[in-house]
Amino acid sequence: MASQANLETKKAIVAEIIDNIKNNDAVVLFTYQGLTVAELSELRVALHECGGEAKIYKNTLLKIALDELKINLDGFLEGPNAIMFGKDLLGSIKALDKFAKEHDKVGIRVGIISGDVADCSVIKEYASIPSRDGLLTMLAGGMIQYVRDLAIGLNLYAEQLEK
Repeated sequence: MASQANLETKKAIVAEIIDNIKNNDAVVLFTYQGLTVAELSELRVALHECGGEAKIYKNTLLKIALDELKINLDGFLEGPNAIMFGKDLLGSIKALDKFAKEHDKVGIRVGIISGDVADCSVIKEYASIPSRDGLLTMLAGGMIQYVRDLAIGLNLYAEQLEK
């Protein structure tokens, strides 16, 4: 039988998991087996730069927390898993995806994006979205085209009036 202190510790860990899932936009479950300590530290630094963090919990405690939140990830809670929590939805997913491309031992399994379960393909789609700056550049480029076309049209009209 488990001691009272041990039970309290486990309850605190489950409460921490629940709190992290509720308060983060991106939660991604991934495999990490085979990574060195240095590589795992590199991942944690990359995630920290974009407002994310990687944690490793026992699957049983993670399952208790997910059951309490009524989220079903039973097929994915086997073997060693790590979990990424990210406040910045795109930034943290991009950082994890980039790291997974560089290190073949990292495998993205499943995620919870804004409260909904998302499979690996959905997470890859989020990772392929350009950054905010890239999207703003694309928007500005699209808008400047209309101004350029207007300037060309006005210039042609002015040239016709001069003739």
